[in-house]
This record gives sequence, structure tokens and C-alpha cells, in this order.
Amino acid sequence: MARMSMIEALRSAMDVALERDPGVIVFGEDVGYFGGVFRCTAGLQSKYGEERVFDTPINESAIVGLAVGMAAQGMKPCVEIQFADYVFPAYDQITQEAARLRHRSNGQFTCPMVVRMPTGGGIFGGQTHSQSPEALFTHVAGLKVVIPATPYDAKGLLIAAIEDPDPVIFLEPKRIYNGPFYGDHSGKSVSWATHPAGEVPEEHYSVPLGKASVVREGADVTVLTYGTMVYVTEAAVKEAGVDAEIIDLRSLLPLDLETIRRSVEKTGRCVVVHEATRTSGFGAELIAEVQEACFWHLRSPIQRIAGWDAPYPHAQEWDYFPSTERIARALTKAMED
Repeated sequence: MARMSMIEALRSAMDVALERDPGVIVFGEDVGYFGGVFRCTAGLQSKYGEERVFDTPINESAIVGLAVGMAAQGMKPCVEIQFADYVFPAYDQITQEAARLRHRSNGQFTCPMVVRMPTGGGIFGGQTHSQSPEALFTHVAGLKVVIPATPYDAKGLLIAAIEDPDPVIFLEPKRIYNGPFYGDHSGKSVSWATHPAGEVPEEHYSVPLGKASVVREGADVTVLTYGTMVYVTEAAVKEAGVDAEIIDLRSLLPLDLETIRRSVEKTGRCVVVHEATRTSGFGAELIAEVQEACFWHLRSPIQRIAGWDAPYPHAQEWDYFPSTERIARALTKAMED
């Protein structure tokens, strides 16, 4: 075991995958010589050469299009889009080619590729470096969508994604690349070096896709969340003084509905928390699933905390970012039978 940040854990995952499988290829904007804008691929090009880890032009459509062609021929590309905000030029390739290949070919071809991208706000990135577009991918049949919240999960999930036979959208919450964030932007930074989830095996292992993690057991209310919001929710639970069960979904597609169902049936209450825009966000799907599976067990209306229906602001970032206060109020309201 070694102490790793999420950045180091992701790099270790790609290192392990490149070493074990000659079909794994890593490429994207600045991932080679420079090692990525967040340094997630630092040192991989010098170790594996320019044919397996290489830079591309600033052309997201071409990056993903190249990956689809490679995957169709049996390779396993793991590509990086520099920020999730920039994935939209590649949306056609992802949704119309990668997601459809298995079905269009009646199983003759698959598309074993991973699209990595930093997501979310909290770093003063403004409108064009802070978006959370996960719901635009969970709506597409044929894709898998993953968002880790710890270094341990980041490495295990990325290895599982690279080894998966179908395309995986791998969203990395950049606010917690270097440590958990508990919602207080003016407070002291916390490093993964002092967090239990910063302990990461150096060797190969995987975390199965489609399996949620119960990060805090509780009896009063279930909180469904993922990414950075896992830690903001932990702080809000302490603030509210509620015995909440916190579930880190980890995979949005496939969704671990069984873990969700068991928890909501136990607590009888549910709060959904995500950073992305509220309207048509993934929280709406979670609420629908809970209503269908657990309606007769619910003791109060499901509460939802999300980003506002507005472009991510720069000057008022912390008014947009879901706060511990907003989550604590939702927890308190959920407790009102």
C-alpha cells in the first residue's frame, strides 16, 4: 500500500494497465510530454514511449473518433479530455458511434474505450471549467458513467473501466484531486495523505462498476450523492445532527439500485445531492427510481439539493456550489414526517 492523491492513483491505474496489456493506449491534449494539465499522466510517455502515450491536437471530436476506430480494431484507448466542459465537440462521436457500436454490429464489434475528464467546480474555473455534464451521458444507452470520490476507488474503477468491453465515461471531480473538500473554501486544505482512502495498493486491483459504497451507516435518512458532494454531505450531516446513511454511488450507469433500495427501506427518507444543474440533472432520475422502488416505505417527500439553473458563475462560485447549510436544511426538512 502507498499513500496517493487521486491524481497519483489515476496515474498508477494507467501505469498498471499499460504494463499489463499492450493494447492499452493513452492519448489526449498535453497528456504525453507535459503529463496532462493536472499531471495525471506525468512520466507515462517516458516509460512507455510515444506510440502508446502521445499528445493530440486540440480537437476533441478527432480524439474520440480516433479512439472509436482503435477500439473497433481491438485496442483499448484511454483518452483524456482536458476539461469536461470541452467534451461537447466529441458528443456526436461518443453518442452516435461509441455507444452504438455493439448494437449496430449485432455484437460483432465492441468499443472498449475510456473517456477521462475532470469535472465539477470549486476551483474558481468559471463558466467554462466547472460544469458537471454527467446527465448528458447517463441518458445515452450503451454508455457506462463513473465518478470516483476517493483515490482508492479512482484507481480501482479506472482499471475496471479500461478492462470493460464497452465505452466508459470516467468523470474525475477535480476539486478533490488533492484531498477531500468539506465545503469550507476559506478553511485549511485537507490532503489525501491523512485520509484512510488515500491508502492505495500499488499493484493491480479493480473496483466493480455498478456497485455503490455506503460511506456512513445511519438510521434516519438516506443521502444519495457522488464525487465532491460525498464530503460536503459528511460535513452537513455533522452540522445537522442527523443520523444519516450516506451512499457514494460511484457508478451512475450501471446504477446500484439494490443498495439504494435497502437503505431507503430502512430509513424511510431520502435526500439527493449533486453539484450539477438541478433541472433534468441525474438527481431527477434518482428520485424517480426511489419513488418507484420504495414508495410505500417513504415517510416524507424526497429532498433534492443541486446547482442552480444558471451558468456556473465565477464571482459568486460559492453561492452556486451546494453548501453544507443547504444540505443540512434539506436533511432537517426530510425529518419532518
